[in-house]
Amino acid sequence: MSNPPKTDDSSAEGTRIQKLLAAAGIDSRRKCEEYVTAGRVTVDGEVVTDLGRRVDPSSQDVRLDGERLRPQKKRHYLLNKPTGYLCTNYDQSGRRLAVDLIPSAGTRLFSVGRLDEGSQGLLIVTNDGELAEKLAHPRYQVPRVYKIQVAGVPTAQTLAELRKGIHFTEGKFGLKRTKRLKTHGQSTFLEVELTRGQNREIRRLFSRVGHKVMWLQRVSFGPLKLGDLAVGQYRPLRSEEVRQLQEFVRKSGKPESVQRPKKARPPAKTGPRTSDAARPAGRRILDVSEGTRSSTRASNEHSTDRGSADKQPGGHKPTDRKPGERNFTGEKRTAHKPGGRKPSGQGSTGRKPSGANAHAKHPGKVRKRR
Repeated sequence: MSNPPKTDDSSAEGTRIQKLLAAAGIDSRRKCEEYVTAGRVTVDGEVVTDLGRRVDPSSQDVRLDGERLRPQKKRHYLLNKPTGYLCTNYDQSGRRLAVDLIPSAGTRLFSVGRLDEGSQGLLIVTNDGELAEKLAHPRYQVPRVYKIQVAGVPTAQTLAELRKGIHFTEGKFGLKRTKRLKTHGQSTFLEVELTRGQNREIRRLFSRVGHKVMWLQRVSFGPLKLGDLAVGQYRPLRSEEVRQLQEFVRKSGKPESVQRPKKARPPAKTGPRTSDAARPAGRRILDVSEGTRSSTRASNEHSTDRGSADKQPGGHKPTDRKPGERNFTGEKRTAHKPGGRKPSGQGSTGRKPSGANAHAKHPGKVRKRR
């Protein structure tokens, strides 16, 4: 039975409301979902909190915080972020923002991923919320390459430990690749690669192994390269670069399944099956219940025969010693008639104990004198 074809969000029924907000450049789709569930979105004057709601922007009035959504042309920029700027759209302390380095022209822009305030380098700034979310999501494993300067000279063992990964509160962090560039005095320049961007991940990793990061610059993000773009400058992405980004996340989001080689099974036996009558002794196959009962019966009979064979009249086991030979205790063996009974109280010497010896042998008995 064939599965029905998958339908796109932008079908004849309309577009999911969170996707429409992200396409309008409001924010990433995940943030837009929070706006919807918070009751900040209205459709034709009605508050909508259902993420499954589909709308048609050409015939319906969709608003966020009372402002109507208007389709915007998607814009993509590459910025060489300088140090001292934050990758956010709002800061309570009034610190400088990286998005303010690019004229918005009435379009809400936001950065893809993050570079902390003390870092510099390649930063994508856009209003394409759908593409931005995919580029920043760990599922797509977008490679990020950095050039860093650390205090001291990390050993090969230390770099191997960083590639293996170190556990933090948020999980296990690690570098995908490390390359030593040069040594300058008491510091070392390295090139490292990540496939996901956790908060201050590189600085925390090297701090854990005792090498403080003194300088950090991102030089590539996926297929994009920083090149010779000056610090604090930006440029629009070419249409070919945008297509490369879209193609990269399309391939990374659907990894090919790895087929494990199957183990070769031994060839089946094709000869005629051996019947029970032709099987050698001791190899006959029995029914489970019948075999269990038969085995138990045979075991009991064997035990009974063995016990009767081992025992002789009088409760003694057979022996190969002849009368007159000494046993392991050194006592001389006396002969008894078959079926005879050993006299009561008679020891190995044949004499009957009396007096104190008799009382010592039977302490519970007291012989009365008549």
